[in-house]
Amino acid sequence: MLLWYNITLFICLFLCICTLLLLYVVKIYVSFFSGCRAEENVTQPTEDVMAVEGQPTTLTCIFDKTYQSPNLFWYKQQPNGKPMFMLRRDKFSHRETTTEFKDRFDARLNVTAKSVPLTIQRVQLSDSAVYYCALRPTVTTGYTAPLQKL
Repeated sequence: MLLWYNITLFICLFLCICTLLLLYVVKIYVSFFSGCRAEENVTQPTEDVMAVEGQPTTLTCIFDKTYQSPNLFWYKQQPNGKPMFMLRRDKFSHRETTTEFKDRFDARLNVTAKSVPLTIQRVQLSDSAVYYCALRPTVTTGYTAPLQKL
């Protein structure tokens, strides 16, 4: 009987220690991976930008990305319309701009300053819209080509 009691006590202690070790390992795992996730944020001013017709204007976009290959996109949304893809910039000097925006719209990615300001040359009344900056395409095909339909 005493032997059975000792074996049962040993098994209970063993299971308790294993459970504590497992909880400790899970705690380390969660702490490690929650501190190592990639953070991505884009900041744009919320106030309206006033521009003079015929003059250039610049829209601000600041990003925060923990890994070193940012891929930035600009979209334009007219009142009652859908956002339209305008352009894409990345660290490796890949510059993609849709035909409609090639003449007067440009953005230069500054990885050091973590910014990609959009410059509009010769502002026109038809440029009145909401402009969005994004770190990734909001809608993609299997080849990560941005789509205009959102």
